[in-house]
Order: sequence, then C-alpha cells, then structure tokens
Amino acid sequence: MRKNILIPTDFSKNSWNALNYALSLFKDDKCTFYLVNTFQLYYFTTDSLIVPEPGEPNYEKAKEQSEVGLEKIIDGITSRGGNEEHKFETISTYNTVLEAVKTVIDKNDIELVIMGTKGENDPTSKLYGSNAVDVMEKVNNCPVIVIPENVNYPEEKRKEVVFATNFKTAYKRRELENLVDIAKKMKAAIRVLHIQEVDKLSREQEGNKVDLQQYLGDVVHTFHTLTDIKVAPGIHSFIESRDSDLLALINKKHNFLTSIFTKSLVKEIGFKPLVPVLVMHP
Repeated sequence: MRKNILIPTDFSKNSWNALNYALSLFKDDKCTFYLVNTFQLYYFTTDSLIVPEPGEPNYEKAKEQSEVGLEKIIDGITSRGGNEEHKFETISTYNTVLEAVKTVIDKNDIELVIMGTKGENDPTSKLYGSNAVDVMEKVNNCPVIVIPENVNYPEEKRKEVVFATNFKTAYKRRELENLVDIAKKMKAAIRVLHIQEVDKLSREQEGNKVDLQQYLGDVVHTFHTLTDIKVAPGIHSFIESRDSDLLALINKKHNFLTSIFTKSLVKEIGFKPLVPVLVMHP
C-alpha cells in the first residue's frame, strides 16, 4: 500500500537533510513524497489591506524562485537513483508553513510529516525553528517527525526509540501504529520512559502500562523509570546517556504538552534537539 508523506522544505541544508532521512527511513516502501515550499512577500505587513495577487511582478518572481528550487530538489533526488516506487509531487504556495502543511494533509491524505528544525542558537533559523514547533503542536490529525540539524538516519549503529509517557491516559492501538511501524523499519527497540513524580503508579496507570505492553507486541521493548528529575532534563539525560536514535511523544489533546509541564515539552526539546522527535496524536 502506497504511503503519502509530506516534506516541507525551505531549500536549506537542514530541510535537504530531513528529506534524506525520510528517503532512508522508507527506502523499501511504496511512497509518494509531497515536497511543499511556501513563499511570502515580507513587505506586506499583517495590518496591510494589500494582499499580493497572482500576476503581480513580485508575486510571480517569488513563485518562480519557489518552483525552480523545488525542481532542483527533484533533479538532485532522481540523479542518484533509488527506489523506483518513490514518487514525488511538488507544491509551491503563497502561505505560512503551518497553514500550507494543514492544507496539504487534508487534500492528499498525508500519513506522516517529516521536516527539519534548527537550534535556537542559530539566529538565521528562528523562523524555521518556530515553524517546526508550530507544526508539532498544532497539526493534530497527522504524526510529525522533526529532524534536527546534522542528524542522519542511523544506518549502522544500535538503534532504539525512546517513548516518553506518564501512563496517565489510556492508549489506543491505532495511535501507536506509527511508533511500532517506525521502530520496525529502523529495526529498533522501544524504550518506554516514565519520569515518576510520586512513589508509585496509580491503579489506572498500572492498567495503562499493561495495555501499552500488549500494544507494543512483538517489537523488542523495555520499561524505564527516572525519579527526582524534571521531565525535559530527564528525557534529555536518558537519550544522551544511551545514544538513542529517536524520541516519541503522544499529544493527547490541544495544549496537552503545555498543560502537564511548566513549559511546553515540545518547545524545550524542539529548540535544543538531540535526536529526531516523533509527535503522535489520537
């Protein structure tokens, strides 16, 4: 069955890296990759009544630059060969990244978004970095993987996916399908990480943990608990000490991540990323 995967690109080295990660992760699958680039005319301010129209010189120039950039990406991919079952569609649109991603997901039955992000210390990247965080937090009908700068697909080393969870809400098999599927593609074990805030799990948490173990099925998985540490630093230290390859989170409802942590966990990890982050939704 063919998968539809969306890759936003701003023609940076980092978004090219995210595309290469996607091609490696799905190297054996039938996939259509939708490459979307958004262009805007920045002298049109938010309080301006003038909206650029197709046909205006500046609009057409920006659109042409966008389309040429997408063509160069396709040329770069096809020139090196690869899976013949990989198809590519390009979309150039006058829009914000977040709204463009939402639109393409709805129109093309997208199953996964893969995009790049950059660290907060790079002043040129704040726009794109914030775009990645926006997509992680606000796109709630499609899982998103964000690939940090200079992180490549792990071909040769021991592979593991860290699934950080508090066991407080019931899991559904469907929402974990992407986690299980990606772990199998990577030939990776799943390490379930719980940052424990109280002495022991409630009965409800214990029940959810049992369900999770059942849903993870035949994927190699283990459970790990950290105490006396805050959530984001705990996840960071766990991943760093084990040289893990990917972090997975479930965003149960809008503002879920913000509501259970003092800061949004996505923002804390998204701006100082060690590994790719998979954000899943019910």
